[in-house]
Amino acid sequence: MKIKFIDGSVREFQNGMTIEDIANAISISLRKKSIGAKVNDKIVDLDFVLAEDASLELITEESPDAIEILRHSTAHLLAEAVKSIYPEAKFGVGPIIEEGFYYDMDLGDHVLTESELPDIEKMMNKLASQNQKIEREVMSKEEALEFFKSDPYKVELISDLPDSEEISAYTQGLFTDLCRGPHLPSTKWIRHFKLLSLAGAYWRGDSKNKQLTRVYGTAFFTQEELKNHLELLEERKKRDHRKLGKELDLFMLSEYGPGFPFWLPNGMILRRELESFWYRVHLKEGYKLIQTPIMLNKDLWVVSGHWQNYRENMYTSEIDDMEFAIKPMNCPGGMLVYKRDLHSYKDFPLKVGELGLVHRHEASGALNGLFRVRNFTQDDAHIFMTEDQIVEEVASLVRLFDYVYSVFDLSYHIELSTRPLEKYIGEISTWDKAEAALASALQSMNKDYIVNPGDGAFYGPKLDFKLRDSMNRIWQCGTIQLDMNLPERFDLTYVDHLGEKKRPVMLHRALFGSIERFIGILIEHYAGAFPTWLAPVQVKVIPVNLEYHKQASDRLVQILRDANIRVEEDYRDEKLGYKIREAQTKKIPYQIVIGDEEAASDMVTYRRYGEKEQVKISVSEFVEMIQKEVKIA
Repeated sequence: MKIKFIDGSVREFQNGMTIEDIANAISISLRKKSIGAKVNDKIVDLDFVLAEDASLELITEESPDAIEILRHSTAHLLAEAVKSIYPEAKFGVGPIIEEGFYYDMDLGDHVLTESELPDIEKMMNKLASQNQKIEREVMSKEEALEFFKSDPYKVELISDLPDSEEISAYTQGLFTDLCRGPHLPSTKWIRHFKLLSLAGAYWRGDSKNKQLTRVYGTAFFTQEELKNHLELLEERKKRDHRKLGKELDLFMLSEYGPGFPFWLPNGMILRRELESFWYRVHLKEGYKLIQTPIMLNKDLWVVSGHWQNYRENMYTSEIDDMEFAIKPMNCPGGMLVYKRDLHSYKDFPLKVGELGLVHRHEASGALNGLFRVRNFTQDDAHIFMTEDQIVEEVASLVRLFDYVYSVFDLSYHIELSTRPLEKYIGEISTWDKAEAALASALQSMNKDYIVNPGDGAFYGPKLDFKLRDSMNRIWQCGTIQLDMNLPERFDLTYVDHLGEKKRPVMLHRALFGSIERFIGILIEHYAGAFPTWLAPVQVKVIPVNLEYHKQASDRLVQILRDANIRVEEDYRDEKLGYKIREAQTKKIPYQIVIGDEEAASDMVTYRRYGEKEQVKISVSEFVEMIQKEVKIA
């Protein structure tokens, strides 16, 4: 058989050789460094047998794919250690995630605490040091059910698999786990890891099922990488938006309204600036702006499909003996606005935007500051168009997303989420057509994307924009959802160029996703030190001596306010150093200290947040500098 390597070279080997045999034939040192391989772009174990011509890339520690194999194997080592300490433990799933892995487990009556994690780590180190070989075994469905019969979670997973599917299990030492793989050749590679936290997780994400214990961890190939990551996690804790939200007087939460945030004066300024930016951008892009009611009759939600598919997340009430629901989404109201008028193809694309407040009943245990709330403002828009406008309009939207995210210095990648296996409306052929149209739009822009099977909305496929912040975290924010179903359910029409009634295609889209959540992300992204245009207070004016410098401070404050600069004076009877330090703590972009020289002239001495250098310029130059800095859209 002919094997093509990553450098383009081709060599012949005997059929039936394992990848480890091939690596050994090339170089013993290469075989020793290899932990897996890519065969025809599929990642496999070293003991994978090649029986025909193929492309082959050996994976070493330096390879981009290596870290996933390491973390996957470390999750199994975690399970083995837990089984050694708690023999009655049963295991759910243990996947890799963005920066590590987790494993869901049922420990029976034992309640695992974080104080026990070091003991589990100690056992993991002991097992890893034994250099246990990790071996793959293929089983029939019947064999797998018999082997894992004492673990109900594995039995359920196996039972759901098609009879024809190949089932594999991996064994290290005395521990065997159901798994597709791939894995490291042995446990000796697992040296630098850390168990990070615990959480509760319902089996298969269903609140009707038992809650399991989820253990989170991470692993790296070097101690330095692990150390750097743990330092990054500590920095993230300092940036926690709940902590900074309190310190910077942005928002509050109350036991009288779990999941319903209260916006404080500083937070309202931040929020309004964000909304104003959104309005300016959308008016430039030709959007028409609307506002729809917060509560609408049940019949509307039956037509939209929300009542059948989303009822458990909706708040309801009774008015005049009729059932109403508080909107969990803005879409149905937007459909009614569209139906109010007759539309022609000449109106298209028709772009209708709304900052709409929605309510969703989230589980109390899932609530998390601004990241998971029960009422939030969606920056929604619905774009109505003809079918042949889809590719162009999606491409136009992606360009808009590019611009908006660049303002906040946020990078992103795109995922195409396809039809859910259950709870979807419309014909499969319609879904296929919609999914192909979204893919085509991205391809027309040469935009890379990942396919996320089965994660579409119940009414259509979508493009999800996953943002990466300054702390290297991924956030789901923007979305573009192609909907050929709701226009059908609401009987939306337009008149085409032949004078005939046709069904429009509709895009749902959101840039921020949720303004509340986006603000939470920005708080942590900027560590509370917002760019000047967003900062609740842009300038703090501090007189050296109230008796001699207050009048000059008053004059400067008025000049800045007249220039629409958000300024705050500090006239408290406190020491100057204390006032300056507090302005730094509040992360105010500019501080101006007014002393004798400033009071007697038209000059100011300012210092930027986070800098020690003091700069002296005229008042007019300072005003011009701030106005230029805040002009973004």
